[in-house]
Amino acid sequence: MSLTFRQVYQRLLKQHGGQKWWPGDSPFEIMVGAILTQNTAWTNVERAIANLKAEGCLDAGRIVSLDHETLAGLLRPSGYFNIKAKRLRAFCEWFLQQGDEHRLEQYETEAMRQALLKVHGIGPETADDIVLYAFNRPVFVIDAYTRRIFSRLGLIDGDEKYETLRMLFQSKLEADADLYNEYHALIVMHGKAICRTKPDCDHCRLADQCIYISEC
Repeated sequence: MSLTFRQVYQRLLKQHGGQKWWPGDSPFEIMVGAILTQNTAWTNVERAIANLKAEGCLDAGRIVSLDHETLAGLLRPSGYFNIKAKRLRAFCEWFLQQGDEHRLEQYETEAMRQALLKVHGIGPETADDIVLYAFNRPVFVIDAYTRRIFSRLGLIDGDEKYETLRMLFQSKLEADADLYNEYHALIVMHGKAICRTKPDCDHCRLADQCIYISEC
């Protein structure tokens, strides 16, 4: 019998312990991190955020006031820095139009998601990172690690549309932002440390239910 989604969570928690995500000193810093972490390692994002802090620019108004070359230079450690400078500027312009995070808190969850998805460079995963981690709303974040781990367990095919998978996870779990936060963090940890492209199956607490192993 295959594991339930809740049982997968419990096994991952036993293996890795609580992750206490997302690193950031403020909701705005979490939002910036969500945008900069696209296609790069978190250590690179930390360096870019440190650059913004060092220049006193971890602020939407200051970011918008910077010329493109200066902003891109500060974001250089995060990779794709020209693209990310445009995306971060677009987000900050939108953020300022909304007022601030306290005004954004008035949004209903789905309305917030839809508004974010209209901002240049923000896709479903980034939007849900922001909604979950910056605003503590119960939306489940789907990423490549989720697809890899759960397809290897036979719980999904792995090529479903983002919204299909998000709604599947949310239908299998209670609507709890803290649970979704911890679960997504554990999936990322497991995907990086154990269930890699070439997995370390000998140290995986999910191995007894893994279809991938049986097909190797």
